[in-house]
Amino acid sequence: MTYPFKREAESGLIIVNIEIDRKYELKMIFDTGATNTTIDSNALYLLGYNLKDNIGIVEIETANGIIETEIFEVNSFSSLGQTKEKFQIQVYDFLAHGIFSDYNGLLGLDFLEGTRFCVDTRSNTITLD
Repeated sequence: MTYPFKREAESGLIIVNIEIDRKYELKMIFDTGATNTTIDSNALYLLGYNLKDNIGIVEIETANGIIETEIFEVNSFSSLGQTKEKFQIQVYDFLAHGIFSDYNGLLGLDFLEGTRFCVDTRSNTITLD
């Protein structure tokens, strides 16, 4: 299946729509360099999740160094025609760490684990097998 994506004009970032719990739609950056999917804690809080309900904390390496993120499990997470039930995502407080973005996080490679995909930047599409 092939899905269109939008590219941010200035940066060229790939923007995809995601859905959490089959009712909340957000926009995320598709980041093929990100191992894990990460969402802003403020967005998760606004979706009704209690930020004290994390199931763990992990350290991850970013372009700016090592940071700690919390792990949460969402009931369902959908994008690009795929849905993962009980999907674990990393949560990070973007605002508290000086990250100002129009997007709610990064869609990482963990979401597409076991899937062959092709990002076509000529036609602005992502094809999944």
